Amino acid sequence: MNNAQLTTAVTPNIGDFLTLCKVKVVSLIMLTAVVGMYLSTTTLPPLQLVLLASIGIAFSASSAAVFNHIIDQNIDTKMARTRRRPLPEGKVSPKTALLFGVSLGVLGIGILMVGVNMLTAVLTLLALIGYAVFYTLYLKRATPQNIVIGGAAGAAPPLLGWVAITNSIDLGALLLFLIIFIWTPPHFWSLAIHRRKEYAKVNIPMLPVTHGHYFTRVQILLYTILLVIITIMPYLLGMSGLVYIVGAMLLGAGFLYYAVQLLRWPEDKRLPMKTFAYSINYLMLLFVVLLFDHYYLIRLT
Repeated sequence: MNNAQLTTAVTPNIGDFLTLCKVKVVSLIMLTAVVGMYLSTTTLPPLQLVLLASIGIAFSASSAAVFNHIIDQNIDTKMARTRRRPLPEGKVSPKTALLFGVSLGVLGIGILMVGVNMLTAVLTLLALIGYAVFYTLYLKRATPQNIVIGGAAGAAPPLLGWVAITNSIDLGALLLFLIIFIWTPPHFWSLAIHRRKEYAKVNIPMLPVTHGHYFTRVQILLYTILLVIITIMPYLLGMSGLVYIVGAMLLGAGFLYYAVQLLRWPEDKRLPMKTFAYSINYLMLLFVVLLFDHYYLIRLT
């Protein structure tokens, strides 16, 4: 049965639309955004503002994910990791997906404009366009540095959360942005090593495809070292305290362990995905520790 037949025969369900939104990815995005909101102030931010900003950012991130599905639907059919997505399987038609994505984007940006502030709305729109169009449509297919340059859009959520509360771009917001920006390459290149043959098959110039496994593993280690250095900065700048720096160093040591192991044991086929999985837990726990430390310091003062 071809895609056209599937489109007419299958009615999309809520699970298909949630898949288009990349709920797991958006959940991590929202964690960093909410932490950004709470780190931006020494008091609890207004709950209504937090809720409106969260909904607006979540809808916009989901919209970008839907556009990513639409643009990549042809290559998704050729990759084992993505061929069972709703568009390749014909469970959702491209027209329906486009309408869904546009609706989420318009609603998300609209909520931010009306209920939060214009600066957050503009920055969120730029992040949406940066990921859905600039990265997915152009960078992803143009350069092996695609994930480095395109990582700016993915690093935006904590900055957006911060700006939603303060209506300003402060040093703390930029530092949170920088942490995720530097985290993104070793996180994604670990997956790219595991999926190298699939990316090569669809002519996507991911770093392991263009420069090989060894070069990519060296880059993962170098970026991880840089990431550990960057994560010290919140403590050095007085943005966080002892609880954070201990947590950040322990988490960073774990990431460095995996990065070194990747370089030492290239024949271990399981290590890239283990590193990828750890990198997700690393970022999640790092931001949780940041938040805990922030309010622990407030209680002490």
